[in-house]
Amino acid sequence: MNGVSRRSVLRTGAAAAGALSFGLPQWSMASGKYPDKPVRVIVPFPAGGTTDVVARLILQKLGEAMGQSFIVENKGGANGAIGSEFVARAAPDGYTLLFNTAGAQTLTPVISKANYEALSSFEPIGLVCDVGFVVIARKDLPANNMQELIALAKKTDKPLSASSGSSMISLVTEQFKRVVNAPAVINAQYKGTSPQMQAVVAGEVDFSFDSFVSVEMIKAGKVKALGVILPQRAESFPQVPTLKESGITGMEFGSWAGMLAPKGTPKPIVDELAGQLAKIVKMPDVIAKLKSYDYVPRFENPEEFGRHIQSDTERWKRIVKETGFKIE
Repeated sequence: MNGVSRRSVLRTGAAAAGALSFGLPQWSMASGKYPDKPVRVIVPFPAGGTTDVVARLILQKLGEAMGQSFIVENKGGANGAIGSEFVARAAPDGYTLLFNTAGAQTLTPVISKANYEALSSFEPIGLVCDVGFVVIARKDLPANNMQELIALAKKTDKPLSASSGSSMISLVTEQFKRVVNAPAVINAQYKGTSPQMQAVVAGEVDFSFDSFVSVEMIKAGKVKALGVILPQRAESFPQVPTLKESGITGMEFGSWAGMLAPKGTPKPIVDELAGQLAKIVKMPDVIAKLKSYDYVPRFENPEEFGRHIQSDTERWKRIVKETGFKIE
């Protein structure tokens, strides 16, 4: 075969290969079926907290659906910044993901020198549920409703203490101090929502704004529930009024849990994960489990979740500016 005809054959073969591969999914061409090995999912808080509980439930189902293990790795610290930054810097190949909550994702970058941006450092995959708060108090605190708690909180001779295990909950606590005019309350910082809740159980602090990590402790009588920050009463504790019902305004806070990937993760991988999450959030046993924690199952796709993250970030910037809130 002469040089001209050989070049012609090579060009023809290349064109044919291009034509055959044109319709294939991008990530299939690059690395085969995704995932073809275990996926590490970073939860930027200690085990046992809100994000960890939701992550383990969702990821078990995701592993079953996709035929690979999705392994939770807890990397707590700095109000979620350590674990979140770790994922932001990870290879965008779909094998290191982030399961996060609103505070670490959208508030922490606003109030601290976090080395990641809430949206531009990540590819949103999907929101899976909304999370509210329940006000819990140590069982021997002489307050059985929010008004009695406020009366105690206003006393300056023996200040009450409240535990905060995330930037979001610390902001909620500071806002509470402001709206009920109880500046003497001590905002005690803990490393995660589980240690924050345990501090109330142990009597180390007087009360806390808990993201429903304490459901079983409330049912067991180890702490008492005084109020909820939700649009309606919690299903688990219908006798406990909302803060609005208790006459407390200016406390419209809420959080969420969702999955993200490092910026630049291929869209087919993001879309595949999002599609699976959308199915999982609709599973009756998942819905029942989330509702047992008083979390509200709700899916947002990558585009909707991205807009939600941007909206949250802008809101926190405004609130932080208005309140002068700072993390100690």
